[in-house]
Amino acid sequence: MSTGLTGFILAGGKSTRLGLDKVVLPYSGETLLTRTVALASKFCAEIYVSGRDPRTMGIDLPWMLDDEPGRGPLGGILTGLTRLNRPLLVLACDLPMLDEGTVARLVTARSQRPDSAVITTFLQQETGWIESLVSIYEPQAAPLLREAGSKGLYKLSAALHPTVRHHVPYSQHEASPFFNINFPADLAMLRRVEGRETA
Repeated sequence: MSTGLTGFILAGGKSTRLGLDKVVLPYSGETLLTRTVALASKFCAEIYVSGRDPRTMGIDLPWMLDDEPGRGPLGGILTGLTRLNRPLLVLACDLPMLDEGTVARLVTARSQRPDSAVITTFLQQETGWIESLVSIYEPQAAPLLREAGSKGLYKLSAALHPTVRHHVPYSQHEASPFFNINFPADLAMLRRVEGRETA
């Protein structure tokens, strides 16, 4: 699928709340990082990993550390946009149930974005929550993220005002692809789901 996008996998989190390195957690026979890379490769000819060297896990891909550490995902995305200056399909590596259909919906929506949009992202209709770590960022987002970071504003939903977003609406009953692993209880739930899938 030719999309003109570069894959950008966020894998720099410290997993302090989980107490385990989530990047190497197995799910359905693959690590979460391997799984996310495989998903991105369906849409992107080139993929980068943000936050760590994937070669230590047997994945031969280019990678980059944040230019300014300590700014969370905003710092990683800003580094990628600044260095590559191209549209990035950003995927967090801790979303084990993210699937090809969901990403395809995002990619299709991006082609319909208005000129003012610097991000295409999912918006949960009931809560207004945006899925900023399953999004497509345009190079024009870089100065906005840089300005927000200079003010100590690292939350992506706050850094990019709704007027510069192109939203893909979804409802709470469609939220399973965005289930992420942050706490031991999340991991326990994932293992229960995995058990049902393999039963």
